[in-house]
Amino acid sequence: MEQGDRRKQIELLAQDVIRVARDQLLMNLRFLDVALSKLIPTPSMKYPGVAADESHFYYEPAYLLRSYKNETASVTRMLLHSLLHCIFFHSFGYEKLDEKLWGISCDMAVEHTILSMKLPQAEVRKDAERTAKLAFYEKEAYGITAEKLYKYFRNYPPSAEEYDVLQKLFVVDQHDYWIKEQMLEVSLEQWKKISERVKADMKSFSKDRNGAQILEQNLEEATRTKYDYRSFLRKFVVRGEDIRINDDEFDYIFYTYGLTHYRNMPLVEPLEYSEVHKIRDFIIAIDTSASCRGKIVQAFLRMTMDILLMQDTFFEKCNVHIIQCDNEIQSDYKVICRGDFEEFLRSGQLKGFGSTDFRPVFEYVKHLQEEGEFEDLRGLLYFTDGYGIYPEKRPEYDVVFVYLDEDERRLPVPPWAMKMIIESDKLEDSIE
Repeated sequence: MEQGDRRKQIELLAQDVIRVARDQLLMNLRFLDVALSKLIPTPSMKYPGVAADESHFYYEPAYLLRSYKNETASVTRMLLHSLLHCIFFHSFGYEKLDEKLWGISCDMAVEHTILSMKLPQAEVRKDAERTAKLAFYEKEAYGITAEKLYKYFRNYPPSAEEYDVLQKLFVVDQHDYWIKEQMLEVSLEQWKKISERVKADMKSFSKDRNGAQILEQNLEEATRTKYDYRSFLRKFVVRGEDIRINDDEFDYIFYTYGLTHYRNMPLVEPLEYSEVHKIRDFIIAIDTSASCRGKIVQAFLRMTMDILLMQDTFFEKCNVHIIQCDNEIQSDYKVICRGDFEEFLRSGQLKGFGSTDFRPVFEYVKHLQEEGEFEDLRGLLYFTDGYGIYPEKRPEYDVVFVYLDEDERRLPVPPWAMKMIIESDKLEDSIE
């Protein structure tokens, strides 16, 4: 048989193997039908293995056949592994993260999801060893999702030996296609819609819900709306009048015409006042209990201060109280100008580190209101771990509890308050 004919035969056999793998997934996990249709099997000689981007599952035909001969379920496992990367949006933003740590975190999360499905057609020999290793990291990282593992590895990087073990156990496909070099055929927004469809279909196909809880957890983590803290904070503004020329309503043509033809008499006087959105009274409460301490709190304060000090956010004279509290008020630092902010950031120290009780802050603020400390209190930001006693009654101002990362163990915020999540990675990056 000539070499060209042999290559053609290998490609055809590989296509048959891929077709069988796709059929097995569709028969057992029908809620993945739409997602599978978006991932087109594509032979490629670029890598001696398999890889995927947002619209193609690339495979080297000879490698695929060797893997299939060695372990029949391996190809189904490869295809499902790459598909879950897409459903969980693992490739989007890859180049902005630590690629080494994010890559292994994603591989571990995907394999954990597959193991939970208990799908015989995708079981391979490494599964027992993978299960044992994942049990260790589930305790350490408080869950197995790519986001939680990545956060854990950022704080506790694996040794070279451990990283090598993790690679041998969990790496199934190449991630080189995750680096975006051109316009995507299937965008992030499209994959978000597909993932939402998967979530909906899982509820319909109840018989297909093998180990669905882990898949749902990863989908929830992937599809959870991630809010921009900077944009969110700018919503806490009050409409006020600040002295300035309103250029938008001022017509310079008539103004200069009057100066020229009527002996320096302008036809239109410039509008001296314009209505702007600015903050005057505001409160930042810091939970200084034992779990909210150190550089992460300083980073939150710096980020918040930077936002509040942006042009057109504050009046020239403001009234901001930075209150530290654990189970009692520890300090209250009043800010009335930019210099006060800078002084606090330079010399302010965290105090307390006891248990958490949110109520003293609200009682203290009520006392300040009764003394006439605030002219128009716009709102209160409370940076906390969330493990405390909430007030029962709603205050007269808006309240936002700002948490660090998602944590399913927290009690829900009261119905009268808002919740904001800041991802620790963003705060840690701001420290750097």
